[in-house]
Amino acid sequence: MFEWVSWLGLAVAVAIALVAVVIAVGVISLIVRGIARLRPGVYQTLGPVRQRLRVLMALLAVWAAISITLPVESLRDVIDGVILVLVIAVSGWLLIAVINLLLNRTLTRYPTDVPDNRAARRIRTQIQLIRRVLGAVIIIVTIGAILLTLPGAEALGASVLASAGLVSVVAGIAAQSALANVFAGMQLAFSDAIRVDDVVIADGEWGRIEEITLTYIVVSIWDQRRLVLPSTYFTTTPFQNWTRNATELLGEINFDLDWHVNIDQMRAQLKKIVADSELWDGRTANIQVVDATGGFVRVRVLISAADSGAQWDLRTLVREEMVGWLQQKNPAALPRTRVLMVENEARPRGRTSIDPQERGLFSGSAEAEARRQEFTGAIPVQENVPENLVGPEETDADEAQASTAKRTSTD
Repeated sequence: MFEWVSWLGLAVAVAIALVAVVIAVGVISLIVRGIARLRPGVYQTLGPVRQRLRVLMALLAVWAAISITLPVESLRDVIDGVILVLVIAVSGWLLIAVINLLLNRTLTRYPTDVPDNRAARRIRTQIQLIRRVLGAVIIIVTIGAILLTLPGAEALGASVLASAGLVSVVAGIAAQSALANVFAGMQLAFSDAIRVDDVVIADGEWGRIEEITLTYIVVSIWDQRRLVLPSTYFTTTPFQNWTRNATELLGEINFDLDWHVNIDQMRAQLKKIVADSELWDGRTANIQVVDATGGFVRVRVLISAADSGAQWDLRTLVREEMVGWLQQKNPAALPRTRVLMVENEARPRGRTSIDPQERGLFSGSAEAEARRQEFTGAIPVQENVPENLVGPEETDADEAQASTAKRTSTD
């Protein structure tokens, strides 16, 4: 008679258990494939769940076989403890896959590749945050449950599961900024202030919200850079959200033109340009003169588009077409600078000279010329020049002057 409680019986029992798992997995796969025919794409999404479920079923089957046929009782506690830890870890791993599957199936109901995707972007943002929160909770609970199964670590496992309040207080004191970002991220996700794929202007940069996490926001800038901002930035700093309620936008183009510009012809040309473009949504296309100072007329072109990308392309198109039209059809409207000579404008007609009494302070009379010489003439400067620097001609002149003065005093 075959003895099951032996090493040979253990090996046979484990083999039978694994074969049973393979058969069960095959039956489950056939059932799932039959269901997937009704809903294409479902079977591919079950890949992570199926793989982790197979691992869990194999562990449970091997555990049952070992428990029945293990010949050495002293090893039972050790083997049971190891397999229990593996089962708990794989169960948490499987639970994360199930949650991801459910959330991904929910996301398929809200596509973002449609014109009006505001609700879909809001749901996607919230689901991303829920996914991260649930994943963190499952990991913490799994670690706590594993610690509860280890001899000597029960107290530590209980503290991980039961003293979350104390840990939160200590963590709040030690990492106030980090927790502030976490709560700010949750606030942004559920307050509908920003959503994934929203068009925003943050920190002076134009871009789209690419990712919202618990602690930071990633903005994909138009030139393919990535701007990473803390979550608290969007709760404490004003920013522009161009797709908060709708994606439609108005854009303006300003022209500084000459006063000879023909506004009616310019309006007709604008309507022709936008009518031939697929970027225009048909809502607004107007021209207004918003200023007329400084020698120029400021003309504002106001146009509308379905979203920010189309609005930018439409603005550049209208600007280029309008500049070409002004150059070819209405060159008089091109900006120019005029200079008016007014030098002789104040003189009476036929008069070419200026009355001496109307002249300035230092011109027009002999007295004025004298004053000019007095104010603008050279001022003599007397300096003590050393004798060794005086030339022979200057020395002879000084000696002659001195002898003359001496004779005069003698006489």
